[in-house]
Amino acid sequence: MDAFVSAIEWGRVFKLSIPFLEIVVRGSAMYWFLFAVFRFLIRRDVGSVGVADILVLIIVADAAQNAMAGEYTSVGDGMVLVLTLIGWNMLLDWMSFYFPAVRRFAEPAPLRLVINGQMLKRNMRKEFITEEELWSKLREAGVDSLDQVKEAFIESDGQVSVIKK
Repeated sequence: MDAFVSAIEWGRVFKLSIPFLEIVVRGSAMYWFLFAVFRFLIRRDVGSVGVADILVLIIVADAAQNAMAGEYTSVGDGMVLVLTLIGWNMLLDWMSFYFPAVRRFAEPAPLRLVINGQMLKRNMRKEFITEEELWSKLREAGVDSLDQVKEAFIESDGQVSVIKK
């Protein structure tokens, strides 16, 4: 064990193999690219994460790895990249909390799906929500007739909220 530990070149393990600023710029560019894709192109799910969603996340993470960090070879490079991504995420959360304009940019507004007992098919199509999916969420809210629904919304997190009459 001592021979193994002494054989590790500790300086090479933690030394940056790519310039610090390059890692930060690559990480920042990919963070904002992926943010835009997931915010504006990927639909909100109706309150669940499916196998296909997880698969997409894994594939995106793998595909984005080299674009974010090039061919980094040290733990230090990975640490800088992870801190860059977490930093952007924390900054966006902080700004969303304090600045309503940033919150509107970062999170989609609730989208009305039902008003006064009428399904809004156009809005349902926009989010690819089938009648069966909506009915499932209405039943979970204790609704068995559209006449009981004043309004129903898909929220920014994909959950459906129901306001009964």
